[in-house]
Amino acid sequence: MYDLKALYEAQSVQDAVRLRLEHPEAQILAGGTDVLVQMREGKRAGKELISIYGLDELRGVSIDGEENIRIGSLTSFSHITRDPVIQKYINVLGEAVDMVGGPQIRNAGTIGGNTCNGVTSADSASTLFAWDAVVELTGEKGVRRLPIQEFYISAGKVDIRPDEIQTAILLPKASYENCFGHYIKYAMRSAMDIATTGCSVNVVLSGDKKTIERARIAYGVAGPVPMRAAHAEEAAQGRPASQETADAFAAAVLEDIHPRDSWRASKAFREHIAVELAKRGLMESIRLAGGELA
Repeated sequence: MYDLKALYEAQSVQDAVRLRLEHPEAQILAGGTDVLVQMREGKRAGKELISIYGLDELRGVSIDGEENIRIGSLTSFSHITRDPVIQKYINVLGEAVDMVGGPQIRNAGTIGGNTCNGVTSADSASTLFAWDAVVELTGEKGVRRLPIQEFYISAGKVDIRPDEIQTAILLPKASYENCFGHYIKYAMRSAMDIATTGCSVNVVLSGDKKTIERARIAYGVAGPVPMRAAHAEEAAQGRPASQETADAFAAAVLEDIHPRDSWRASKAFREHIAVELAKRGLMESIRLAGGELA
């Protein structure tokens, strides 16, 4: 049984904004794969819920007038994986969210819920960071957009104002054009497990496929929030697509990441894995981009 005080069903985005203002303590309910489980465990007992699940306007993937890839916040993980726009331009995101939980979770869980939880282990988060995603929030005064790096504030906390709901994730054309990437999730089990470390890498190669014009890398579970490794990106930019570059790129991540000791893995182990994942991620991204290691 679910111990809840009230359930309000939003009829539109603006209705959801109104309900947020009228019930400031209420929890937004999207796919429910986290919130409803927590309620059954008693962690959110007696809470009010605002369901936005019926807002089909927040579902689907498209390319907007600015050539951003627009992913509605209620788009399920399964939908993202199968979507032709995702498969053509940023297949790595579809692969990453296909590692979330099991089929039932992926059919119900949403990209908005995954990011709004603010957890560093979210399988979508490191790829969204590595591809310079922008979060769209809609509130009483209209639409606000901010880089995903600014959206995540601290562990479990994101920048959503009291009147806002997240309405979309945007991937700018400059971020996905001619860009190829790879996501690696390291976990103790091959399925139904939270990432011990997640690493997403992407590259843009020169016309002759021999030089890395741009490299980006982001991690989950390498700090309290997902994070980019700027020193590694600098170590690869303008360098040959070579094993030597891959080694330097991987070693440089230790200047940026801040993993911790926990019952899941030690800090030293996470650092070791982070270096190895960076190297493999870059090498695979180069291969996907049509390059060969020199």
